[in-house]
Amino acid sequence: MNSEKLVCRVDELIKLGEEVLTTESEGFNGAKRVDLIRFYKFRSATISFVLKLFGHSHPYFVDFSEKVKDASPLSCKRGIGMLHAVKSEIEQGWLTSTKGLISADIFGDFLEMAEHLLQEGYKDPAAVLIGSALEQHLKNLCVANDIDLAIERGEKLIPKKADVINADLVKSTVYSKLDQKSVTFWLGIRNNAAHGDFEAYNKEQVEFMLSAVSEFMGRTAE
Repeated sequence: MNSEKLVCRVDELIKLGEEVLTTESEGFNGAKRVDLIRFYKFRSATISFVLKLFGHSHPYFVDFSEKVKDASPLSCKRGIGMLHAVKSEIEQGWLTSTKGLISADIFGDFLEMAEHLLQEGYKDPAAVLIGSALEQHLKNLCVANDIDLAIERGEKLIPKKADVINADLVKSTVYSKLDQKSVTFWLGIRNNAAHGDFEAYNKEQVEFMLSAVSEFMGRTAE
């Protein structure tokens, strides 16, 4: 997804928020409220977008999750303000973090980088890149198949772990249980690499992982 499409999506979310504000009314205790269903539609759609674009640890996701959670005009205005900040960041070309690049659908470059790293003998960063590309592909499949990427617990939205996403995709018959086992294996190599357990796998396994993940992503692409 290029920057123009991302900006388009932000504009849609801003419009959604503005529509929520038109429902402002006074509650029984005098407090200003907005339509609950419309508000949570706005909140859920925005959280899903920001999570995919920046990740669950980014200030945009954290702030929105914590400060835009009650159906009030003030809460809604906060959310709209944050979306304007996101739009500005995209328009000015600041979306250059690894998470931003991943979410902008140019992750094929990361697989090429992983291949280059393997050729130079750097199996460990290559494994991390391949695993990250795979995880983002799983998230993209969830979006395409209307599978939630987070679980709401109380007032918090908790991002699902990769193994849960993997299981959900199989339950929705996006791919087979055999694929699920392969994905679990590949993610295991990525986790070992990310946590410094470099002796748990070898270069040949990472080379196979690159080939297999590339095939899997191409076969299951929406």
